[in-house]
Amino acid sequence: MDRKKEQAVVVSQEMLADGIFSMWLRTEAAQTAGPGQFISMYTNDGSKLLPRPISICEIDKENGRLRVVYRVTGEHTGTEQFSKLKAGDTIPVIGPLGNGFPYEKAEGKRVFLMGGGIGVPPILELAKQMYCAKKQIVVGYRDAQTFLKEEFEKNGELYISTEDGSVGTKGNVMDAIRENGLEADMIFACGPTPMLRAIKAYAEEAGIECYISLEERMACGIGACLACVCKSREKDHHSNVNNKRICKDGPVFLSTEVEI
Repeated sequence: MDRKKEQAVVVSQEMLADGIFSMWLRTEAAQTAGPGQFISMYTNDGSKLLPRPISICEIDKENGRLRVVYRVTGEHTGTEQFSKLKAGDTIPVIGPLGNGFPYEKAEGKRVFLMGGGIGVPPILELAKQMYCAKKQIVVGYRDAQTFLKEEFEKNGELYISTEDGSVGTKGNVMDAIRENGLEADMIFACGPTPMLRAIKAYAEEAGIECYISLEERMACGIGACLACVCKSREKDHHSNVNNKRICKDGPVFLSTEVEI
């Protein structure tokens, strides 16, 4: 269904780490949002017509609020403009968008919830809503600025990797799995493409059902710009080519369906 643009109200905003901001928004999108979905946020700057897709970090249906945690990608960018918003400001948004994670399939299973970099935030709401036999949260950071760590600790067994080795396992999320001898029947992951490529290969080799969110590569989030196309095993019904639009068909895919 088509979502309408609405004016969301900023409830609060804070900086969690260098260049990483957390914003709570009051928005109608909170009523129907699920883990792994995203919202498209517009700047109030007329020169930037396309919105920025930002993943949903937490959902508070009761109070009609969503939390987004995002990275400022540079000066004069949409994300920099978002970071300057204060409580009471309004921002145009469309959402919730995307298909989200099929977390209900995890019941009774041992699960890895894996996030890297700015793919870490969407894993939080997934961890909060998932019921499974064993919930293992494996997240990777650049350094000791382990934003959202306390929230993760309340929602599962937490394992951390850092590129510089300052916290947890030195290396990446796959190194953390190996170092701790972890095992799972199912994987849900979100993060940079090289990380997802490694997880996909590991899952397919071990025969583990694996869902990956490719949201890192989205540009507009509303299917208009076609910058986020990925190769798929199956032909697309409309265009008859082996492509999927991440924002419209995803961003979450069964790992065996897509090539990355």
